[in-house]
Amino acid sequence: MNSLDQLRQHTTVVADTGDFDQLSQFRPQDATTNPSLVLKAVQQPRYYTLLELAVASHPGAAVGAVAEHLLVAFGVEILNVVPGRVSTEIDPRLSHDTAASVTTARRIIQLYAAAGVPRERVLIKLASTWAGIQAARELEQQGIRTNLTLLFCLAQAKACADAGVQLISPFVGRIYDWFKKTSGSSWDEAAMAGPNDPGVRSVVEIYTHYKRHGIQTEVMAASFRNSGQIIALAGCDLMTISPNLLAELNAASTPVERRLLPATTVEAKPAAMTESEFNAALAADAMASEKLNDGIQQFIADTETLEQLIRSIQA
Repeated sequence: MNSLDQLRQHTTVVADTGDFDQLSQFRPQDATTNPSLVLKAVQQPRYYTLLELAVASHPGAAVGAVAEHLLVAFGVEILNVVPGRVSTEIDPRLSHDTAASVTTARRIIQLYAAAGVPRERVLIKLASTWAGIQAARELEQQGIRTNLTLLFCLAQAKACADAGVQLISPFVGRIYDWFKKTSGSSWDEAAMAGPNDPGVRSVVEIYTHYKRHGIQTEVMAASFRNSGQIIALAGCDLMTISPNLLAELNAASTPVERRLLPATTVEAKPAAMTESEFNAALAADAMASEKLNDGIQQFIADTETLEQLIRSIQA
């Protein structure tokens, strides 16, 4: 078997793309999108027609409303290819607004329902801020499943577990990027590869904590920079992988053995984290706080660029 098929024996493979034409060749179970991926896709002629259709189908609608219809249109197309779930991200400008996040998420689920998609096939993506996690708590209680993204540390993962979220997406590559940049000329790529990669270590820590305490929230490692990071995390519940790395694994014959294993014994869950404890832990982690803020700002920038494209068609 090639490396991708070997990986499937240990981990559920998810495609990280807005390009649904690429999905069928890799046979992922689920797919994830974000504002950056959708923006990248609609700038291709193949997908620009979806943008035009979203505008034409909603004359006079606010730009934000058209953008939501576009995101759902992408999700519906993706669900025609993958057998499982699609993750759709709400407006990143709401990352610190719990009430608005809940309202937006419910509206997106209603749009999917109108397109004939049951809520069980949709994960609402929210940033792993305190407000985003509390929005996820409310949504989960309403039967709307969530995917908490831009997650960089154990404190975020613990708060997500307390909220009972369906799935978290710890970002391997962006953690790796931060430590590599911070280390400068002292960074030793070979020594920090595989299990020593700081992004890999973070996911292992979170996965181990969840399994040790019997936490049911799914761990989906995300944001990979190379196939070595993926192979080092074989056994993680899920991995969302870009098409180029899926292709690389599909063409490789590198052995893939399970590295992450379920716990043999389960301990009592720790006490729930308070907001002040969460904020203190995040403030004490320069990497996590910086990458969380940077990630939100990048998604906001791409969302606003997408809205500019919508306005250009509306004009």
